[in-house]
Amino acid sequence: MMKPPRPPKPIGQPTRGKTANNRLRRVDNFILLYEPSLLIRADSGFADSMFVDLGYGFDARTTLESAARFRRVNPRLPILGVEIDKERVEAALPFADEKTFFRLGGFNLPLKAGERVRLIRAFNVLRQYEEKDFAPAYERLAEHILPNGLIIEGTSNPFGSIWAANLARKTETGDWRLEALVFSTNFRAGFDVEEFQTILPKNYIHRMNQGEPIYNFFESWKRAAAETASAKTFGPRQWFIAAADALAAKGYKINLLRKFLSRGWLIWYL
Repeated sequence: MMKPPRPPKPIGQPTRGKTANNRLRRVDNFILLYEPSLLIRADSGFADSMFVDLGYGFDARTTLESAARFRRVNPRLPILGVEIDKERVEAALPFADEKTFFRLGGFNLPLKAGERVRLIRAFNVLRQYEEKDFAPAYERLAEHILPNGLIIEGTSNPFGSIWAANLARKTETGDWRLEALVFSTNFRAGFDVEEFQTILPKNYIHRMNQGEPIYNFFESWKRAAAETASAKTFGPRQWFIAAADALAAKGYKINLLRKFLSRGWLIWYL
């Protein structure tokens, strides 16, 4: 009798695995505000398609926290936690149920026949890689995403109070494109543009050089913040909003809806 084929070897490297309670709450809340339909739609193959939490860490908490949030809008949403560390997967398995799965895998997601993905979250994963590894990782992940699905990938500080992330969209033609760069703060440490530079995603962190688009963006954002510094009188939230308005006036495509800015999310469309 022939043995069943071995599953493919996970592609990637183990992360440090450290996390904290609700570290990615603001990431999930952003998705719920930015595109709630992505979590609830059941058309064109989206029925029963998954949310994937890639690289959830040394325990299952981020995946389980996301399950609780996202199932408020879609109680039937299947959720898959993926880790490249076998011991972390084994530790998470007691929390699995008929809608929540934990599997060993990497950028080549461990999907079973017929499974589809609507959203992938990969946080604090790619920062440890070389810049040259960025595009291949996205290519691998995009293979599993349904058309019009999203990848949100980025880096947060240890408690998730600030983060920066790419939003990548799978196109109808099967390609993927970067849709936006999102910056998030809960204002507890005030508002400082330079803080976001330290947590840029891998495709930007080494590009903070004169002449690079990301460098020019931050120089413009710093000038916008300086020009609106009088708004500090009303608190960091109002200053953040005023600086965003000034940044948009400089020609950057910024989402100026107050439902995002007042909650500390600046969205720069690329």
